[in-house]
Amino acid sequence: MAGERDKAAVKEASRAAAKARAADRRAKWSQTWQAFNMQRREDKWLIPLMVTPIVLGGLLGFLIGLIWGVQWMALPLGVVLGVLIAVIIFGRRVQNNVFGKAEGQPGAAGWVLGQLRGKWNVTQAVVGTAQLDAVHRAIGPAGIVLVAEGAPHRVKGLLAQEKKRVARVVGTTPIYDIIVGNDEGQVPLRRLQRHIMKLPRNINGSQIDSLETRLAALNSKGMPLPKGPLPPGAKMRSMQRAVKRR
Repeated sequence: MAGERDKAAVKEASRAAAKARAADRRAKWSQTWQAFNMQRREDKWLIPLMVTPIVLGGLLGFLIGLIWGVQWMALPLGVVLGVLIAVIIFGRRVQNNVFGKAEGQPGAAGWVLGQLRGKWNVTQAVVGTAQLDAVHRAIGPAGIVLVAEGAPHRVKGLLAQEKKRVARVVGTTPIYDIIVGNDEGQVPLRRLQRHIMKLPRNINGSQIDSLETRLAALNSKGMPLPKGPLPPGAKMRSMQRAVKRR
C-alpha cells in the first residue's frame, strides 16, 4: 500500500511539474508575442528586416543544396538559419528601442545597472540633487563602480565626493567612476552595461558581500528618484526579458 501511494505521489508530482513547465512556456510565448506587437507598431522596418534573412537563408540553402543534389534538405536548414538571424535582429531592434526611450530620463542609468548579469549589488541614488542628478553604486566582481547621471558640471563634483567617501572604507578595492552621456570621456547609456561587464574581475563573492555590509552605513537618502526610466520602464523591461528568453 505504501509503495503504491509513493508511486501515485511521484506521478502526481511529475504531472504538476509538467503543467508548470507548460504554463511557463505559454507565458514566455505570450510575452514574446506582446513584445513583437509593441515593437511592430513603433518600428515600420521590423517585419521587412526579419523576413529578408528568412527568405535569403532559404534561397541560399536551396542553391547550395543544388550542388550536391540535396536542395530540398538544405532548404529548411537555410530557413532555420534565417529565422535565427531574424530573432537576433528582433532582439537588437527592441534593445535599441528600450535605450532610445530611456536615454536622458532620470533614473535610466540606475535601471541599466539593475540589469547587470552575475553577482552585482546595486544601490541607486546614493547621492543626488534636487535636479535629479544622481550617483549610483554597484558592487561586483570588478570592485566598486560609481555611475553618475545628470548635468556634467554638477555630477562631477558629486562623483568625486562619493568616491572619496567610499575610498575611506574599502581600502585597496578598485573604484571605477563613470559618467553617463554622449560627450568625450563619458559612456553612452546603451553601452553602460557592456562597459561595466568588460571591467577586470578583482574580487570574489564573499568580498562583495563584505563590502556591501561595510558600505551600507554610507548610504545617503539623497533625493527620491524613480527606479527606472520613465515612462516606458516597466513595459520595456518586460520586452527585453522576453527577447532574452527567446
